[in-house]
Amino acid sequence: MAAVEVEDLAKAYDDVQALAGVSFEVEEGTIFGVIGPDGAGKTTLFRLLVSLLTPDRGRARVDGLDVVRDFRELRRRVGYMPGRFSLYSDLSVAENLNFFATIFGTTVSANRELIDDLYRHLEPFADRRAGALSGGMKQKLALCCALIHRPRVLFLDEPTTGVDAVSRRELWEMLGRLRHTGISVVVSTPYMDEAERCDRVALITGGAFLAVATPVQLAKSYDRPLLAVSLPDAPRLPLLRALRSFPEARSAYVFGDTIHYTDRRDSVDPGEVSKYLAGEGLEGARVEPIEADIEDVFMALATERASDGGAEAAPPRSEVVHG
Repeated sequence: MAAVEVEDLAKAYDDVQALAGVSFEVEEGTIFGVIGPDGAGKTTLFRLLVSLLTPDRGRARVDGLDVVRDFRELRRRVGYMPGRFSLYSDLSVAENLNFFATIFGTTVSANRELIDDLYRHLEPFADRRAGALSGGMKQKLALCCALIHRPRVLFLDEPTTGVDAVSRRELWEMLGRLRHTGISVVVSTPYMDEAERCDRVALITGGAFLAVATPVQLAKSYDRPLLAVSLPDAPRLPLLRALRSFPEARSAYVFGDTIHYTDRRDSVDPGEVSKYLAGEGLEGARVEPIEADIEDVFMALATERASDGGAEAAPPRSEVVHG
């Protein structure tokens, strides 16, 4: 039995189609990532799967339970950590954890080994109000509360947004260990680098899935020549405009300090692109072939969807994309 089974799930808010009929499965004991920019439909999907919203059409089962018909039993079997901090700010760390354990008819000590990796960071602040914690500590506490009843399926909506790099790494290391306890994890993130830590991922934009596959499969699906173009000590905007004006250009996007350029042809000579840029007054540009990553795949698929009449997507957030 799959941990999560979704078929043609859709949800609209008035005239806004937040989720446009998505289908996928999550295998038991795996990490499934939903990757996409803000406003792509990730939170709506998660709220549907934990029975906080009712779908307009489609079906979904979590741990074998229908998310509409069996919502009471479902809520006992899932853990949910929303994107915004939703614990009781006026209660202490220990009080929040004990409260959530009591709701689910268990105790902190009963499942202490499940949260111990996280709670050892929180224990020195057990008497501190939750609202006074740092962003990283709030996320650790929220995750502890979502896990304290040992759920069958754990849903984490952008758990690393706004936290420091160390906390991000610690959280993903813990998610990796959770797989070995039998807990299935569904996690959303706007950060492309986090997709690599998932067993399978779905790329989402405009409420629709662009692709569902393993990270390796997605990277290998990129079928166009890809170049990284940079020009030291020069503004990137003129370089970006020049590349987009190249007669054989398919796409060009800023990726950190470089621009990723895709050609329409099956092969491209980097020297040809360098020569063209020199003719545009951009001499000395460095042009080199690179392997595509998941972010390149996302941008390619989003561009294709936009050209077919879908909404154009902004790139997901990434440590290497801003600029």
